[in-house]
Amino acid sequence: MKGGKRNTKCLAYVAAFIVFQTIIILVFALTVMKIKSPKVRFGTVVVENLGSSTTNTSSFDMRLVGQVAIKNTNFGHFKYDSSNVTILYGGMPVGEAVISNGRAKARKTQKFNVTVDISSDKLSGANTNFTSDVGSGFLPLSSQAKLSGKVHLLKVIKKKKSGEMSCTMTVNLQQRSIQDLKCK
Repeated sequence: MKGGKRNTKCLAYVAAFIVFQTIIILVFALTVMKIKSPKVRFGTVVVENLGSSTTNTSSFDMRLVGQVAIKNTNFGHFKYDSSNVTILYGGMPVGEAVISNGRAKARKTQKFNVTVDISSDKLSGANTNFTSDVGSGFLPLSSQAKLSGKVHLLKVIKKKKSGEMSCTMTVNLQQRSIQDLKCK
């Protein structure tokens, strides 16, 4: 009889251990192994070298220096390829800059500056609001970027992910500053 109780007790311990290990693996798989896309945003944007004209033809030339933030919420680092950030006016590109390849550490936010030269010379004249926007002193711009790369988890798992940035901002031409910077 004693041997039967001992075997039952041992079997109960093994079953409890298996249940406990299953719970640990399940929690690990649902939290750590869940790979999310990184978030790409403009932190701050500063206007440099602004030149605008409202004489016969409205035009502008400026340099924007923006702080790009890549927030990686994963438990592994995000290694991304080179990409471009495009500044648009009325859906038409007016400036572009290169984001060089890099790496955002696990559960960290990587910040770096990007300089974009913007010129109204790149517009084809199709936008009828341009002259009134420059005349009003407020120029609405938007920006877009997509960073593609891989999240490296535990040096074994590599999953392709991409982070997209879509921001809107208004350039105050008199104050030479950015207003209403909003990113999605």
